[in-house]
Amino acid sequence: MSLQTHGSDPITRCRLCGRAAAGPCARCRRSVCGDCCVLTDGGVSTFAVCLTCADRGTSLRRSWLSLVGWLAAILIALAALGLGLAALRSR
Repeated sequence: MSLQTHGSDPITRCRLCGRAAAGPCARCRRSVCGDCCVLTDGGVSTFAVCLTCADRGTSLRRSWLSLVGWLAAILIALAALGLGLAALRSR
């Protein structure tokens, strides 16, 4: 992250063009300005995605499905552990 100071306020620079950044990309978390990002579609909220990540699509659906998949795997593992312990206890 490139920081320059103007007085006492640090200025975060865009990773793509070098201008003052508006915020982070929703995917890669790199700082980007308003001209170097596009808005997401199909989500509950609107997020900015940098142009590099936007080449792979602006939807965050794959990220949300990945998160839900991980949570489902954890719940299935815990349920299997609970059933295994219940089976051992009933012996």
